[in-house]
Amino acid sequence: MNKIYASCFIIFFTFSAMGQQIDNGSMESWDALGSSSEEPSNWNSFMSATGGLSLFGSQQVEQSTDIRMGSDGMYCARVFSKSTLGIVANGNLTLGRINMGSSTPDSEDNFNFTVTSNSDFSQELTTLPDSIAFWVKFSASSTQDSARIHAVIHDAYELRDPINAASLPHVVGAAGLNYAKTNGSWVRKSVPFIYDGASSTPEFILVTFTTNKTPGGGSAGDEILLDDISLIYNTSSITEVSNKFWANYTEEGLNFSKHIASNEILNVFSMSGICIGSGTTERLSGMRLESGMYFISGNNQSFKVIAY
Repeated sequence: MNKIYASCFIIFFTFSAMGQQIDNGSMESWDALGSSSEEPSNWNSFMSATGGLSLFGSQQVEQSTDIRMGSDGMYCARVFSKSTLGIVANGNLTLGRINMGSSTPDSEDNFNFTVTSNSDFSQELTTLPDSIAFWVKFSASSTQDSARIHAVIHDAYELRDPINAASLPHVVGAAGLNYAKTNGSWVRKSVPFIYDGASSTPEFILVTFTTNKTPGGGSAGDEILLDDISLIYNTSSITEVSNKFWANYTEEGLNFSKHIASNEILNVFSMSGICIGSGTTERLSGMRLESGMYFISGNNQSFKVIAY
């Protein structure tokens, strides 16, 4: 919905010194509040979607006062899934715009995209943050389900997510994470950006939160509560952090060359930001990958692996 701007010079100056931030990451400002079209300012859901099936979009985000302890604000965003005729529509909240092009959830005609010419459906970003952080409370019917965040920094192109072949050359960097239920508690997540895209010109960021990592996955009533979404700028780079542990790829598959805590969960991502594997080193060791580059993230640490 509508973009909000800081009206105070002091706030603007502070943000400039820290690095750019996402507008209304605190979820305190809302548009059309009290109607079925309410959305957090600067964020968009199915109610502002486009595409051939956009008329069938229904309310799947609302303001909530179920905030975490210690929050400076009064509100958060509740994003939830619905089911129609047995088809689950995942809750979807994005800085871009949703395109509803097919009733088949995983169709390539369904995607989020940056509208570079419209500030209501885009977020400018010319800096390179180290990570994206957010607070979340995730509830789902199944213990096997995972919610998802995917953030892509890109140049002045109407990039879509999931990333297709046309969008790939415009990616500067990306951060992605599939995460499990939080068991009724608020949890802070921090996801590092991997800067290995084809483009070197950051101009926009497209962030998407969904109630399930799989289109059409999960059940009606799954929900995520979101609050305090921010970009983190650290003094150490991902490259420096990655030297703490790393992996390589051999004929036997993934090979972890240095010790990692046996209970640490790692996620393996493709270049397009899709999580293709998750587990401990014991579970992931020997995992076969097609030729290409992959990213592995752990507890605030990330590194890349090239499969030949």
